Amino acid sequence: MTAVTLKPACAAQSDNHVLLAPNNQLHSSMTLLRNKETSHRDFVLAFQKVAAQLVAKALDFVPVEVETIVTPTGTSYTGCKQTAKVCGISILRAGASLEDAFRNAYNGPVSFGKLLIQRDEETALPKYLYSKFPSGMSQSIVFLLEPMLATGGSICKAVELVMERGVPESNIVIVNVMSSRFALSVVADRFPQLKIVTAAIDETLNSQKFIEPGLGDFGDRFYCTD
Repeated sequence: MTAVTLKPACAAQSDNHVLLAPNNQLHSSMTLLRNKETSHRDFVLAFQKVAAQLVAKALDFVPVEVETIVTPTGTSYTGCKQTAKVCGISILRAGASLEDAFRNAYNGPVSFGKLLIQRDEETALPKYLYSKFPSGMSQSIVFLLEPMLATGGSICKAVELVMERGVPESNIVIVNVMSSRFALSVVADRFPQLKIVTAAIDETLNSQKFIEPGLGDFGDRFYCTD
């Protein structure tokens, strides 16, 4: 399989993406995800560790309120509380894998929606098939949950659909395990105000538009299908 590096015709340089800071747990977990010999069980466990770091970082984009409490020693402590409405939209099917990490991480009100977009095999363009969005989504910080960004076509369509429901571009955060450099450039060019939080950025797409070195088909590996 011949590898090719794709460059968009007009790649806007943008700092709208956040790459997780390197640490040994993240590096070892990503190594397990990339390894073709990793068992299904170990793949899922490694992903859960990465997802916890991703969601924690993504939630930094949600404002918090100051809260002063009293500790068991009778001392006042000024901290914060999460009260803003947030909404996670899973890009089916792989995006649903991030929902548990999202539920576990956020201490405030959270809702979830579903969005199904598939690539048309004849035109290679993203095709919208189904959506179920919660009411009040336009007043929430919206997190698009999508583990893999290869060409950027499907996620751009997802952003368009969410914005059609009244969500400002600046209130959208993409939570992602692995992106190609090409996809990041495409998304940044189309939507310069949104944010992308990712654990890894790979430089190359092969002739079948798979990320290299990548980790293969995330959905098949997470759900143990082929």
